[in-house]
Amino acid sequence: MLKTALKPRWIAGLVFALLLSGVFVLLSQWQFGRSTQSDVPVDPSAEQVRPLTGVLQPGTFFPGSVSDQMVSAKGSYDPAKQVLVEGRLLAGQKGYWVVTAFAVDGAPVLHGVGASPKTWIPVARGWVAEPAQASPPPSGTIELTGRLLPSEAPVPNVDAGTGRASAVSVAELINTWEISSYPGFVAATSEASAGKTLALPAELKPLNIPAQPPNQQINWLNLFYSVEWVVFAGFALYIWWRMVADDYRRTLEEEEPNDEFPSDDLPAITKPEQVKP
Repeated sequence: MLKTALKPRWIAGLVFALLLSGVFVLLSQWQFGRSTQSDVPVDPSAEQVRPLTGVLQPGTFFPGSVSDQMVSAKGSYDPAKQVLVEGRLLAGQKGYWVVTAFAVDGAPVLHGVGASPKTWIPVARGWVAEPAQASPPPSGTIELTGRLLPSEAPVPNVDAGTGRASAVSVAELINTWEISSYPGFVAATSEASAGKTLALPAELKPLNIPAQPPNQQINWLNLFYSVEWVVFAGFALYIWWRMVADDYRRTLEEEEPNDEFPSDDLPAITKPEQVKP
């Protein structure tokens, strides 16, 4: 059969089948990529800075539509309300987020048991490699700009210790600080005082958290098409092999002698003798 497969026409057929299979494989990869591609792009309006008081209300659930929104707020930090959130990576190095309570000027004041006179929001001001590098926040009235993020889920059965936290969980922080708070936190990008941008301490590195893309969901139809193109690629090679096998079988049939009635074994045909009267 190898001799048959090495015929020029079948070599050409194999090349064509391989090219066709390659095209099918590329189509399969394209469909597979589309099966995990989100149909909703990142909203460009999230990069437009909006006032925090007009984007989110305290005492409510955090709506997903405002997640990653760049916001601004004016207020002041409380250096006594600051924690280090452990286990945070920056450029592959593990360290801490410095999270400080920020009293928002002009924010609605909540009422009820445990409500504080001011409304606060946790602010992740930056990253430090060691706890000793965390410095107090700037004093006075601060004009804050940053990315609004939803509260993180608390880590169960973990006691990070005094002045520490395992997550930026608003529910845990308001109990620790005994304050009323927005249902999210801000990852700061800049701090200004009296119209002048404040420089971060050398040990405090900016977070620079970008807008996160929407959660990807599997498109099962595109995934099915991806598998289907792979099947087509294998089927193209199978068709070539079947055609070569059929050609090989025809060659064997043509070369096989017809032994049903061999010429040497044919019975002699004799004329009947004339019967004399």
